[in-house]
Amino acid sequence: MTSDLLAPLDLAFWNIETAEHPMHLGALGVFAARSPTAGAHAADLLAARAAGVPGLRMRIRDVWQPPLALRQPFAFGGAAREQAPDFDPLDHVRLHAPAGDFHTVAGRLMQRPLVRERPPWEAHVIPGEDGTSFAVLFKFHHALADGLRALGLAAAVLDPMDLPAPRPRPAPPRRGLFPDVRALPGRLRGALCDAGRALDIGASVALSTLDARSSDALTAASSGTRRTTGVSLDLDDVHRIRKAGGGTVNDVLIAVVAGALRRWLDARGDGSEGVAPRALIPVSQRRPRTAHPQGNRLSGYLIRLPVCDADPLSRLSTVRAAMDRNKDAGPARGAGAVALLADHVPALGHRLGGPLVGQAARLWFDILVTSVPLPSLGLRLGGHPLTEICPFAPLARGHALAVAVSTYRGRVHYGLVADAAAVPDLDRLAGAVTEEVTALLAACGV
Repeated sequence: MTSDLLAPLDLAFWNIETAEHPMHLGALGVFAARSPTAGAHAADLLAARAAGVPGLRMRIRDVWQPPLALRQPFAFGGAAREQAPDFDPLDHVRLHAPAGDFHTVAGRLMQRPLVRERPPWEAHVIPGEDGTSFAVLFKFHHALADGLRALGLAAAVLDPMDLPAPRPRPAPPRRGLFPDVRALPGRLRGALCDAGRALDIGASVALSTLDARSSDALTAASSGTRRTTGVSLDLDDVHRIRKAGGGTVNDVLIAVVAGALRRWLDARGDGSEGVAPRALIPVSQRRPRTAHPQGNRLSGYLIRLPVCDADPLSRLSTVRAAMDRNKDAGPARGAGAVALLADHVPALGHRLGGPLVGQAARLWFDILVTSVPLPSLGLRLGGHPLTEICPFAPLARGHALAVAVSTYRGRVHYGLVADAAAVPDLDRLAGAVTEEVTALLAACGV
């Protein structure tokens, strides 16, 4: 049976997972329905199509001693993807009872870890009580797929659409037990550069903790529960703010998070004075048309969200300046690039140190704000159009809230995931997102 060793970062995601902190991505898509039976038909379609998608048959298993052809430096004690011989789509596609609030169901489902002995993904179909819509919650383990790969797997079970085909990548040369001695000088120089970069990243992480004031509302002793909600905005409004206030669309979307947090903290009585939480902004390090389809390649930018600033345009300016500094330095340097260090940790180190790394996330950043790419083409399932989608990010240990953002057909969709016990008022934060966009538009005079 052919195996594909997990990339170092995938292995890290696989090993830091706990029952209270599952490491799966999610997306809740809402589809317009023409009949009350549309949800049941969609579940049947998903199961039938999943059987023919090789990427959905991939399970992850421990590999203490990989075969000689797969041996790589530090690979012992790792894990690999392989085709599951007993794959049954009905183990992964579930049809639920009709619901009036899709997010209530999604929150409960997001808190459940995926079954690690099976291919780590699920699709949950939730019919709407009124019969005019149904939702599908996709869950993919981060070790199986990053956001881009998860999109490709989900698209494979939706109705066919014209997407650019990835360019084939030549197979890597077989490796023996020992490196080619002719390559040692270059490898030594690379190792020294890597060591210098690691020291630079470590120093940046240490400096990022100085004078950092977050809020107790963003930290949580894990309850193991989840709550989700979503916010949909007009993309034209975001462009109006960008043109008037400067920066990029992403700068505006991050500034909206900062302003929403300020409104939310003040409304719940926690206060925003002096609060500047560290936000991790993941950055993909691979190109969709040329990179290997499996394997996370992520870095990130770390910025202080200007929650304490009372002026919406000033918050946008601060975010813009922070993002410009990160881009000038590049995604391979700075405190946000910690994920790149996973490449230099032996597989056994990931296995043994995973629990400790998971607990250290709170020392690195206070909130995750990530962007999930979506195609501009209309997505359908069984002929039913996708009208709304909320991406969901994993919630790290010690964190109460994670934010994911996607743009789709003229709308911006914020997906909010929170610890249900720590953030019982997540809907209030969702409302604050809309209020912040209104305030930015007013401040820009548009």
